[in-house]
Amino acid sequence: MPVLDQSVLCHINADISGMKVPWLYVGMVFSAFCWHIEDHWSYSINYLHWGEPKTWYGVPSLAAEQLEEVMKRLTPELFDSQPDLLHQLVTLMNPNTLMSHGIPVVRTNQCAGEFVITFPRAYHSGFNQGYNFAEAVNFCTADWLPTGRQCIEHYRRLRRYCVFSHEELICKMAAFPEKLDLNLAVAVHKEMFIMVQEERRLRKALLEKGITEAEREAFELLPDDERQCIKCKTTCFLSALACYDCPDGLVCLSHINDLCKCSSSRQYLRYRYTLDELPAMLHKLKVRAESFDNWANKVRVALEVEDGQKRSFEELRALESEARERRFPNNELLQRLRNCLNEAEACVSQVLGLISGQEARIETPQLTLTELRVLLEQMGSLPCAMHHIGDVKDVLEQVEAYQIEAREALTLLPPSVGLLRSLLERGQQLGVRVPEAHQLQQQVEQAQWLDEVKQALAPSGQRGSLVIMQGLLVTGAKVASSPSVDKARAELQELLTIAKRWEEKAHFCLEARQKHPPATLEAIIREAENIPVHLPNIQALKDALAKAQAWIADVDEIQNGDHYPCLDDLEGLVAIGRDLPVGLEELRQLELQVLTAHSWREKASKTFLKKNSCYTLLEVLCPCVNAGSDSSKRSRWIGKELGLYRSDTELLGLTAQDLRDPGSLIVAFKEGEQKEKEGILHLRRTNSAKSRPLASSTTSATSICVCGQVPAGVGTLQCDLCQDWFHGQCVSAPRLLSSSRPSPTSSPLLAWWEWDTKFLCPLCMRSRRPRLETILALLVALQRLPVRLPEGEALQCLTERAIVWQGRARQALASEDVTALLGQLGELRQQLQSEPRGKEAPAYPSVPASHLLREGSGKDMHKQVPGLLPNVDGVTSHEKVVPLQRSDLEVLSSLLPHLTGPVLDLPEATRAPLEELMLEGDLLEVTLDENHSIWQLLQAGQPPDLERIHTLMELEKHEHKGNRTRSRTLEKRRRRQQQQTDLGRQSKDLVQEELQSKKARSSGIKLEEGQEERFEEETDSENIFLTSPTDHSPNLKVNQNSLQQKDSGPTAPLPSLTPFLYQSYPQQEEL
Repeated sequence: MPVLDQSVLCHINADISGMKVPWLYVGMVFSAFCWHIEDHWSYSINYLHWGEPKTWYGVPSLAAEQLEEVMKRLTPELFDSQPDLLHQLVTLMNPNTLMSHGIPVVRTNQCAGEFVITFPRAYHSGFNQGYNFAEAVNFCTADWLPTGRQCIEHYRRLRRYCVFSHEELICKMAAFPEKLDLNLAVAVHKEMFIMVQEERRLRKALLEKGITEAEREAFELLPDDERQCIKCKTTCFLSALACYDCPDGLVCLSHINDLCKCSSSRQYLRYRYTLDELPAMLHKLKVRAESFDNWANKVRVALEVEDGQKRSFEELRALESEARERRFPNNELLQRLRNCLNEAEACVSQVLGLISGQEARIETPQLTLTELRVLLEQMGSLPCAMHHIGDVKDVLEQVEAYQIEAREALTLLPPSVGLLRSLLERGQQLGVRVPEAHQLQQQVEQAQWLDEVKQALAPSGQRGSLVIMQGLLVTGAKVASSPSVDKARAELQELLTIAKRWEEKAHFCLEARQKHPPATLEAIIREAENIPVHLPNIQALKDALAKAQAWIADVDEIQNGDHYPCLDDLEGLVAIGRDLPVGLEELRQLELQVLTAHSWREKASKTFLKKNSCYTLLEVLCPCVNAGSDSSKRSRWIGKELGLYRSDTELLGLTAQDLRDPGSLIVAFKEGEQKEKEGILHLRRTNSAKSRPLASSTTSATSICVCGQVPAGVGTLQCDLCQDWFHGQCVSAPRLLSSSRPSPTSSPLLAWWEWDTKFLCPLCMRSRRPRLETILALLVALQRLPVRLPEGEALQCLTERAIVWQGRARQALASEDVTALLGQLGELRQQLQSEPRGKEAPAYPSVPASHLLREGSGKDMHKQVPGLLPNVDGVTSHEKVVPLQRSDLEVLSSLLPHLTGPVLDLPEATRAPLEELMLEGDLLEVTLDENHSIWQLLQAGQPPDLERIHTLMELEKHEHKGNRTRSRTLEKRRRRQQQQTDLGRQSKDLVQEELQSKKARSSGIKLEEGQEERFEEETDSENIFLTSPTDHSPNLKVNQNSLQQKDSGPTAPLPSLTPFLYQSYPQQEEL
């Protein structure tokens, strides 16, 4: 506040502490400030920032002298010794005492955030009610100047030092009057006038005393203590009296007699300004103070047009600029001048915009006709001359003429759209909005909207969408009402309602669960064609119907082709048909065919594939064309085990399209058979050339087991087909004499050539190898399918290959030489059976249950080859096959040194064809009795393979080694697991049946009763074939009737192998 423009203190350059620089006050409880007034009797302002309240006591400036008199009267001794006692801030007196002497005292409590202002020469005191923090500073306004001059006179009487020179302050402000506020300039002029008059009087008195010497002195450059009067202590500025002989002191002109006792001739005047300069400064102040009055008179005359002549806009702007430059106070006259200028500027701006818009023919913010007339009146009433008023009158005339033309055009029937548009464009260029222009706009909009509706509903035009129709309806709601518009709007609304209804109906047909037949959809589409609107759902329904018709055509084409359709094609059609929102009767038939085909494929997979097999059904049924490459075959098998290989069509080099052609598949199958045979012969020669694995060294071995390691040691087996070597523990090894446990009624032990020592590695034996009867049942079910499967055609090729091989094998077995050899084996078996069993002979396991006679092809073979299957076994087919126990292995181990052979003399001419047949039979993924018959003949015609028998026995010993102490626990656990498995399988079967029934009901597919019976019969026959034991000894079989008779008769003692051993080794009496 001290340095604001309207504050006098801002003209003091020095920073006066306490006056221009605020002081901060920290108060405590009951800390007080004594009675005092501000320096130079200035204003003060106090702000309490925070803390407890501050209590103030104040006395108005009118009672200041009365307060001083009361205090002097009550404490005369203090004032006698120190006249300026009240200026020392050390005097406290009870406010009640002052009030008792008639002094008015006021009181207030200042709280935090509040201001307290003290006026000039207003005594005040007080105390703090607690801890607080305050800030205070002084300020002086224009009305303080007379008070400040009185204060200097008061200080002169009390001989008190001044804080600043009051004369210097007045002269400094008078030196730059243009910087002063108008009110301040008036006050300074009054003070300056008094100072000049007083200075004239004092200098005149100095001349009368005879002092004529004078010199100019810049007192403002001297320190205050060097220009203080030695008598009254006031600070001199305008003038002072000094002595040449006493240079240390000076006096003001009010105390010229108190300087020194020197002669007047030695004294001289030190002055700041001459008496001629002071009136010049006073005149400048007067001009500044009176400039406002002159300006006000000019403005008043201009605004009220007292002389009858309007001023120009530039003259009024010059008066406003003068007020701003001379910093005249804001008053009513200046505000009127500014309002007049603003109105004139607004009028000029509107006129220029109106005229420029007409000339440039651009759209500008338009005025109404009323606003134009008001503008014209406003321009005429302004106190300044407006040069553009003629342009406004011309525009008004054009608007009035336009109104007449527009009214005539609106009365024409029917309305001319071209004329209305031309008038509307002219009206937009006028820059003025007239009522007739709005009516023109309404009629033009009505005509345009009716034209758009007509084009949208035209039969020959392109149909608009629902969005377009809705947009037209929304636009029509904004168009002004008329009979034609209302009629078109009603027709459009009705059309839109009908279109939405058909859209909803089409949407329901597309999204409904119950699909509608094509005839229903055609009827909906046919009726919707009459609506002249593009309906998306109707179009989607039309597209769906077209797709359905194309789908039906595809179904008819594929069903009426030269061959049954492929399963992949049917599945693709079913997938497409299910996605169509159309009810298709053909889809139900296709789904039934696909379901039947999948059921057949699943049955075939269960028949052929092993549990967790890495092969697919098609891979098993097709020949292994890469059998000649051991590395590729092995890596391929390992890749299947690791899940890295899955391919059906690459086996025979067939593409997916080739699998749809039966001829291509048959040709590829035949070629694959030849490649498989040639490959296995090459592989046998390669593997036969490999060195035999030894227990002591493996450096020369080149065979690799399925585990990836080199097979070595005693526990290795050689595949009878590929002649490669494997670890016995890494593959499924055959079990010696695997059969039911021996009993007193069981048959004698088999000869060594009948023991199950044949081994096929997992690379050669890829499936379960079901019997031919089971495969024939699958083929019968396949013939009923109206679908072609690659697996079915591969199964037909495999069956044809097996039957051809079976015919060749039977022909070979029925030859005279082979029949004679079979007879010899039969005689040896009968001789072994007729020998009485020695008491000391050990009990051996009986013939495997898999050697029982079966119905079908085995019975036919009995008729073709008499004596091939003598009656040697009495074990029924339902008995379980169990491996040898520890005692059985010990007995067989003791028999190994006494086995000799061959027991048949097999000539090379007979052996070679049989070996070739044996090779081809082992390649078949089918179990045939003739295969094992040939194998037994070849075994009887060569010495017993004691090393393989010993290896198989060691493998069984190793298997039973860890089970001896845990047999009972494992048996109990196995029984519990078997029970849980049976329960789980039963529940799973029930769940699957339930799911299948639900699926059949949901898809609308239900098997016919005849087909269900056929599937049940096929399943039953398949189960019979799968559960019947595998016969590995067809030349030792008996028929089922004889077996049943033996089972029902008394138990017979188990024949012994001892008589046969006596014949071979007559020198040994007992084993």
